[in-house]
Amino acid sequence: MKILIVYYSFEGNCKYVAEEISKSVNAEILELKPKADVKAKGILKYIFGGKQAFANEHPELFPLEKNVDSYDFIFLGTPVWKLNYAPALKTFFSENKIKEKKVALFSCGKGGMGKALENMKKELYENEVISEMEFLNPLKQTKYNMETMVETWVDNIMEAF
Repeated sequence: MKILIVYYSFEGNCKYVAEEISKSVNAEILELKPKADVKAKGILKYIFGGKQAFANEHPELFPLEKNVDSYDFIFLGTPVWKLNYAPALKTFFSENKIKEKKVALFSCGKGGMGKALENMKKELYENEVISEMEFLNPLKQTKYNMETMVETWVDNIMEAF
């Protein structure tokens, strides 16, 4: 089974989780990279990022380095922006019609996860969502705790096959 991890990471949390998933299942990784990402820091990143999320923007992405259609199982990860998935994923979903795949969803946030995963499932209605997981502040957790949490989650998913 070919496995791909697709994610967008603004502060590195989703990147960290994606890399941990890859270690557990030896999957390939595809990072979504907006051509013009939010550059602000501090409180301004929430204002500008929140505006992008609230306005339902679809930022232009750099070309994908992988063909999503050639994978059987896809992990999809997003930070939580304004209680939803990040705008980069909105672009990804509008440009890539994922069908008849097995998928697992994860989000990374600082609390108030909102409907990020629920809304991602709506975009993926033609697929089988196997599992979903919310990770709270991955980069602030101990390395051991995060490794164990991700490994346990992935092991439970893979046991289903």
